[in-house]
Amino acid sequence: MNDVEGTFPWLLELAPGALLLLRVWIALLFGSSGWSHVTKTRERAESVGMSPAATFALGVAELVGAALLAIGLWDSLAAGALAAVMLGAIYKKAFVWKTGFWGGESQGWYYEVLYVICLLVIATTGGGPIGL
Repeated sequence: MNDVEGTFPWLLELAPGALLLLRVWIALLFGSSGWSHVTKTRERAESVGMSPAATFALGVAELVGAALLAIGLWDSLAAGALAAVMLGAIYKKAFVWKTGFWGGESQGWYYEVLYVICLLVIATTGGGPIGL
């Protein structure tokens, strides 16, 4: 028996709402990033070192993934796709730009790791029972 089941059994009743909150928050973050990639394609392409076409496609993928998470449709698939985007960002920051975990000259890649972990929770729980 774990602490939730033994000491705080009422917390289990909050799990569906907590998963919904996690999905919506992650959707807002990716939606904001995707919108920036789609509406400011050239600027974003230069800042991340990608072609404008690839940057636009990345933005569309983020927007679609965010929308799916927000409405609770195909949560595991959307979370997996967005996790792949984050793994690409981690790769670029860690191995191409040689940015440290915490940063240094620029922002590190610890946020991307946190996003991947959150997306893993969504993917492995199916996003919870609230949604389409």
